[in-house]
Amino acid sequence: MASYTLSFLPISISTSQICNEKAHNSSLLPLPLSSFYGKKLLISHSKLRTLALQCKNPSTNVTVLSTLPTKKYTSEKIPKWSARAIRSFGLGELEARKLKYPNTGTEALLMGILIEGTSPAAKFLRANGITFFKVREETVNLLGKSEMYFFSPEHPPLTEQAQRALDWAVEEKLKSGDSGEITTTHILLGTWSEKESAGRKILETLGFNDDKAKEVMESINRDVALSSK
Repeated sequence: MASYTLSFLPISISTSQICNEKAHNSSLLPLPLSSFYGKKLLISHSKLRTLALQCKNPSTNVTVLSTLPTKKYTSEKIPKWSARAIRSFGLGELEARKLKYPNTGTEALLMGILIEGTSPAAKFLRANGITFFKVREETVNLLGKSEMYFFSPEHPPLTEQAQRALDWAVEEKLKSGDSGEITTTHILLGTWSEKESAGRKILETLGFNDDKAKEVMESINRDVALSSK
């Protein structure tokens, strides 16, 4: 039987909605008891860009990303996104919703990297004094607060700049000829490549510059120690 390595985003689900049923279909994989408040879920692999978590109750349907949206390429033609990159994107999208923004912009991509926190890109940013709370504060200063009674869509659509940042990440990986994954480092540099984007302006305000971008670029396809100078 083929095995799947899946990365799950933190999702808040009422325990009353989660089924305790055992799997009756070999194509469904039960999650461990420690996942999602100690209840079992059944997961089936989708041919789309998502994985659907399903219970016997048809009203329960949770979506987990398995790849990121790209405009220029189909998923079959691009390298695999790393689990950290997928988590970062999902957490950035969630932060955009928390801020009640109508779209997921480059600032959300940046916040997602820092919230996920375990990638080399996130560690480099923190080592240079760029933290999630600083980025969030600069985001609100730059873009303002949303209306109190405005509610973001479940999946705020990408801004054109954020979409181009993800496409840049894919293109850079394809140009490298490397067989590895597209990482959060690619997303960070894709954000930096969008000169008029909120994400780049926030990075510049917090001291990120072309020299630091070059250092990050050098680390994309090899394991090097990034400095905080």
